[in-house]
Amino acid sequence: MRVIALFLLSAPLVAAAQPNVVLVMADDQGWGETGYNGHPHLETPVLDEIAAGGLRFDRFYAAAPNCSPTRASILTGRHPNRSGVFAPNHSTRPEEITIAQILRDAGYRTGHFGKWHVGAVKAASPTNPARMGYEEYLAHDNFFELDPPLSLNGAPPEIVPGESSEVCVDAAIAFLDRVLSAGSEPFFVTLWFGSPHSPYRALPEDAALYREVPGTDLANRFAEITAMDRALGRFRQWLRDRGVAGNTLVWFTSDNGITVEGIPEDQRGGLYNGRLRGRKGSLYEGGLRVPGIVEWPAVIAEPRRTSVPAVTTDMFLTLLGLLDLEHPDPDRPLDGMDLSPLILDNSMESRPEPVGFWRFARSSEVGNQRWMDPELTRGTTPTTRNPGIDFVNFRHPVARTEDFGGVAAWLDGRYKLVRTASGKPELYDLDADPYERRDLANRMPRRTATMLRRLEAWQRSVERSLTGEDY
Repeated sequence: MRVIALFLLSAPLVAAAQPNVVLVMADDQGWGETGYNGHPHLETPVLDEIAAGGLRFDRFYAAAPNCSPTRASILTGRHPNRSGVFAPNHSTRPEEITIAQILRDAGYRTGHFGKWHVGAVKAASPTNPARMGYEEYLAHDNFFELDPPLSLNGAPPEIVPGESSEVCVDAAIAFLDRVLSAGSEPFFVTLWFGSPHSPYRALPEDAALYREVPGTDLANRFAEITAMDRALGRFRQWLRDRGVAGNTLVWFTSDNGITVEGIPEDQRGGLYNGRLRGRKGSLYEGGLRVPGIVEWPAVIAEPRRTSVPAVTTDMFLTLLGLLDLEHPDPDRPLDGMDLSPLILDNSMESRPEPVGFWRFARSSEVGNQRWMDPELTRGTTPTTRNPGIDFVNFRHPVARTEDFGGVAAWLDGRYKLVRTASGKPELYDLDADPYERRDLANRMPRRTATMLRRLEAWQRSVERSLTGEDY
């Protein structure tokens, strides 16, 4: 296996074994909301250290501009519309094949800790973490704050006292302590924090760091990010203390771009996202571009920075490539690509395949039959807004071949096509115009037409998957 060979050549301190993998995700953290991306207020020393010593993606994208879809993209390597995860509180389908299932079958110990949001976490749910490949989980259906109500392996939720990111790390460490004590199996963990999603609740000592920020809500948002950063630092220290940091790949990102949710208008001037256009819900850069950094000391021995576009959907195939594993259904359409050459030896100078984004017109599906029994998909872990989520997923019996609806985008190298809700195409050169201010569609009609055709061909493929054809 190439990873093992690489370890033998470049990292004698690491045994010839498959690496451990930890996928870390923030909830609603924008691209600019890190110190290393130039935020004027935020203190994120741990993320800054990872970015300074590991692989830093300057153009890393969430597969969707909101949470549930992006999470599904990581688990399956497929655009979330293929399995009906159109928006927040939509469930994936039990027929999907997840990276956790594949790694568990390959001998990995698997655990999920924190936000789930691709189905209910209760024991009866057909899309809870256990059904999706995790042997242990402590999870919430959606977002959570201080003293979160969490379900342990599908049991009724119980309040776990503490700062929420620390709670997630505590649970992950407890699980991994047992794993390491039992033997040498590699582990795969998804550590998906509930921060900094609104409403913003922070420890007083963290909020005190942002006394000069205009407004309590904004200060608490920043404080949640700092607390999350600190919790990740404690997890990294545990990896070092247990002697497994060198052989552990840690990949950090967020589920969508920056949001103004929960921030009063008079405080929004304090938000920073590097002048990117748009925010959560939008297919412009501000809604899709997120932090992306990888730490793997045994392999990424020197700091690197890349402008190659990458997306959360890539994480699935990249892990299969790094671990020399095969997908159990090779005919199933996937939407990501294998970035292992970029991670292993920086040999990828450009992205050979475009990336499709599609915010589905989900209102047209509401009258369709449900994919699963609603009694099984109703959530149990309460949020500040509702006692439980009705996770929906609708059947889509006929694949459309045109007039797809919604808003879509096609990212091909430096160029990005955005097809608006009216159907009008816009074209941007992100190298020359990273803030998407100058629409080039009328000046470059051939490129616009070509990209539009490729986008629509991809949407036809997604439509076929949405009918259930892949199962």
